[in-house]
Amino acid sequence: MQRLSQSHRAGPRQVSGEGYLPIEDGRFEYWPEFLASVEASHYCQTLIKKVSWHTPRVHLYGRWVNSPRRAAWYGDSGAVYQYSGSVNQPLPWLAELKELGERLTDFSGLSFNSVLLNYYRTGSQSMGWHSDNERELGSVPTIASISLGSPRRFLLRHRRRKDLPTHEIVLEHGSLLLMSGESQTAWRHSVPKTTRLVAPRVNLTFRQIQGS
Repeated sequence: MQRLSQSHRAGPRQVSGEGYLPIEDGRFEYWPEFLASVEASHYCQTLIKKVSWHTPRVHLYGRWVNSPRRAAWYGDSGAVYQYSGSVNQPLPWLAELKELGERLTDFSGLSFNSVLLNYYRTGSQSMGWHSDNERELGSVPTIASISLGSPRRFLLRHRRRKDLPTHEIVLEHGSLLLMSGESQTAWRHSVPKTTRLVAPRVNLTFRQIQGS
């Protein structure tokens, strides 16, 4: 069953609901209760402690800078991922990451061989505008994004069509956002900063690295 709504206000157009979202040029599914609150909290606290976090160095506008958040890359052997000028060799799967990957497969029928984790410790830590369209992901990738911890705004801006508004989805604790079809070739997305006092957030984006 789908429950979809849109509310208009100055700035981004907020999109909410459950199931397929009414967003053009791509396929976006939002499932706010993919994980129950108690188990989402368990995964969040456990992963903050167990993941081998590091601060990536990324190449932007001709220079190397520290990423504004901590990150980690896990996956099958050979699932090497290159983005923003850095080469990421996968760490061996943690049991909790395997469990979440298996639940994704049971839910969606899709399989994933890797996961990128981002750890936002405060509201000042953010994700700039980008698309997950690296060559290793294939021409039409599916990205499965699980959010744990404090809800954060997720913005979508079309790459070509200026007539379309910026969309906003609030990614809630325990939610799943599935992005497939033309979602990465047609849209850029970001997680903006907030001045509000917010709790830490862990985001997991499961992917399928081609040819690994």
